[in-house]
Amino acid sequence: MDHLVLTVIAQDRPGLVERLAACIARNGGNWLESRMARMAGQFAGILEVAVDPAGSHALVVDLQSLEGIRVLVTPGGQEPMGEWKSVALELVGNDRPGIVRDITRLLAEQGVNLESLDTEVVPAPMSGEPLFQCQALLAVPASLSLGTLQEALETLADELMVELGLHEGGRA
Repeated sequence: MDHLVLTVIAQDRPGLVERLAACIARNGGNWLESRMARMAGQFAGILEVAVDPAGSHALVVDLQSLEGIRVLVTPGGQEPMGEWKSVALELVGNDRPGIVRDITRLLAEQGVNLESLDTEVVPAPMSGEPLFQCQALLAVPASLSLGTLQEALETLADELMVELGLHEGGRA
């Protein structure tokens, strides 16, 4: 089977996911995994589809002809090699520009792969000030101790004035 990664975006309205699912099914594809959300009036998502190589081209053509939905299709790639530990990261702090940049820079410097990232800005319970919240799933190289990563992140967290937690096993 060919594995395709689809990135989709459209003006949010009912029935978008059904149209995608119908197109995939009509072309013999199998919807495997997805992450989708509404943001700023747009509906965006990323999904993995498996399809017989003989039907791959027809599926791509059909997807790209869906009116009002932009679809970018990319062939699946190789999974990262090596041994990894699954670690969950939670971060909360007053919102300010650069938090994601600073955290991801540190993770990249440590050789940590970002498996998933969910962020949002919500009003703080008492003050109503913007509060940045982040949950991430990390693939940490087996050679990097959780203590070393924790220490590096805590130093940065102090600079950013945020609270963070790491949980081995990928569960918060």
